Amino acid sequence: MSARITSFEQYQADYKRSVENPEDFWADIAENFTWKRTWDKVLDWNFTEPNIKWFLGGKLNISENCLDRHLQDKGNQTAVIWEPNNPDEKGRTLTYNELYEEVCKFSNVLKKQGVKKGDRVCIYMPMVPEAAVAMLACARIGAVHSVVFAGFSVQSISDRINDSSCEVVVTSDGLFRGTKTVELKKIVDEALVTCPCVRKVIVLQRTGTSIEMKQGRDVYWSDDMQAVSGDCAAEEMDSEDMLYILYTSGSTGKPKGVVHTTAGYMVYTWYSFLNVFQYNEGDVYWCTADIGWVTGHSYTVYAPLLAGATILMFEGIPVHPDAGRFWQVIDKHKVNIFYTAPTAIRSLMAAGLDYVKPYKLDSLRVLGTVGEPINEEAWVWYNEYIGKKKCPIVDTWWQTETGGILISPLAGITETKPSYATLPLPGVQPAIMDSSGKEMPGNDVEGNLCIKFPWPSIIRTTYGDHERCRQTYFDSYPGKYFTGDGCRRDADGYYRIIGRVDDVLKVSGHRLGTADIEDAINHTEGVVESAVVGYPHPIKGEAIYAFVIYSDTEHDFSKLKQDIIHNVNNLIGPIAKPDKIQFVKGLPKTRSGKIMRRILRKIAEGDAGNLGDTTTLIDPTVVEDIRQGAEVNQE
Repeated sequence: MSARITSFEQYQADYKRSVENPEDFWADIAENFTWKRTWDKVLDWNFTEPNIKWFLGGKLNISENCLDRHLQDKGNQTAVIWEPNNPDEKGRTLTYNELYEEVCKFSNVLKKQGVKKGDRVCIYMPMVPEAAVAMLACARIGAVHSVVFAGFSVQSISDRINDSSCEVVVTSDGLFRGTKTVELKKIVDEALVTCPCVRKVIVLQRTGTSIEMKQGRDVYWSDDMQAVSGDCAAEEMDSEDMLYILYTSGSTGKPKGVVHTTAGYMVYTWYSFLNVFQYNEGDVYWCTADIGWVTGHSYTVYAPLLAGATILMFEGIPVHPDAGRFWQVIDKHKVNIFYTAPTAIRSLMAAGLDYVKPYKLDSLRVLGTVGEPINEEAWVWYNEYIGKKKCPIVDTWWQTETGGILISPLAGITETKPSYATLPLPGVQPAIMDSSGKEMPGNDVEGNLCIKFPWPSIIRTTYGDHERCRQTYFDSYPGKYFTGDGCRRDADGYYRIIGRVDDVLKVSGHRLGTADIEDAINHTEGVVESAVVGYPHPIKGEAIYAFVIYSDTEHDFSKLKQDIIHNVNNLIGPIAKPDKIQFVKGLPKTRSGKIMRRILRKIAEGDAGNLGDTTTLIDPTVVEDIRQGAEVNQE
């Protein structure tokens, strides 16, 4: 059977088969890859423990499937186009042959530094080709990579390194982002003060920033690369061996290390990439996501390379040197498929059409969005001015935990509807649940989105804490994976995601736990307690509003605000900085002590006239005080 869907009728037939005979369906898809040993059994699963295994007994290596199997017919084809932050700096390209050699060399560097199968390696890097090389090299030797977004703080890095017991960190002297230079090595050095597990730090020289190199621990990327061979056989991996850990904010407690394993992740990301974007041989594909996020893992690195595509990696930001940069890059490299976040689209829309008009954009064939549902106004602008009404838009819904896209139009095949993710991919069985835990069949329903059958790239566990995985994703609705998202299925059977139902915010497409932000705020001297909620923002989608109880001894609110922002930046990173901070004397709490965030959200949204029932609060009078303070805060 062909893995490529070419018509809506075929989508319907493939979807039907994937539900009725999922094991046969995915076995056929998996045969497109190079296996060292084929599987004994396609699937073994339960959502109670949970325990999910795909392609049991299969042996393979994902880097071999990303690289080696393309060398005979695509060896001289461009694998990576790198576009630097500064448009005046010369970029780079790597063919599949060259990428293969770099990966083999860095695999040998890791082995030279004592990294072996199963060891964890932290990657804290700018968007340069070496970041992808480091990921693929870990996969090649069977090490588990844990990529940390190079915008996270000292504390965030330290937490992640210690949770996964990383022994090696791969980083850079610094990175360029717009007009800023960020000193990555300095941040790593501070983090490692509290990370006794780290033995080695491998440092790429990117910015020329002056750095300290700790003798016996720190080595330069370039020095080690010159001292090793370009041959490295790929380690034989079991289908369920860990591929990577990627940390994501939860609604409570420390970040969760989402674990993805080798074979199922490989099969599903490739299949979804091929069909959602309708990738054609020779297409130049650009996903703007940083490798620090799951989109960067699945759809910047792994899936497109598995498909033998030419990927574009961009170091910069959409508005540097001006708001035409994305469009300039698309024209320069003749990009065919462009995948970005609604936040970026809204910010470029706000900048005006003068930044779009100079560019042809005639190479574009498919447009995509990721990170959050795209609002109708941005969808229409994207369609009209970037796609020229001839490029289908795929509004993709998925999560760090899902590994790949679960609900999305297939470009040019599924009829689209603005703000709707439309229909599930083959193998994905959604269920909309009501508040009593019953599935709501049929159309025109709204509730909590669950998935009732495993797909190959589903989360396997949370690293070091399987019970947390069970409680977070499989406990709320027995026998189902709970996404944490609210969802509507309309009269046409199309799915529209309507936001998180737990205490997780989506700010510029980045998932942030309210508990993490509150914890950072509460570390500030003078703060007694805080509560954080999201409110609509025209560019970010959701902005952060912090309600803060202060001690009677603290009167300099301006300084307290600065201290709060400083702590949030240091403990999480600038992406979690509150947009609004309101000092309050109390928070709306029920008699059991739970903060009623529903009330705070309404106030933050400017909808304080519709607060609903407040009779269950210990002290209903605090609501009026907060409401009056919010009016002053929003003026």
